[in-house]
Amino acid sequence: MAKLTDAEVANALPGLPGWTYDGERISKEFTFPRFMEAIAFINRVADAAEASDHHPDLENHYKSVLVSFRSWDAGGVTRRDLRMASATEASVHPGD
Repeated sequence: MAKLTDAEVANALPGLPGWTYDGERISKEFTFPRFMEAIAFINRVADAAEASDHHPDLENHYKSVLVSFRSWDAGGVTRRDLRMASATEASVHPGD
């Protein structure tokens, strides 16, 4: 999958509120009321990532989780990363 241009990523971000782009990856920090809710979120994201065979960088800081996507094989952000960011949003409150 081809790396997107900076403009293509910038054009996609309005559809992913709160996600940022640093020129190499897209990221967002999610905050939860309790530690175990953050861990449950990580598990849901991990399940979606495994099913898609595309894995994020995940950082847990007590009640917050930083999620970052980058396609290492493409050297930056691809459409696959944008799709996984969207799937991650759906993992925040499953069933909504």
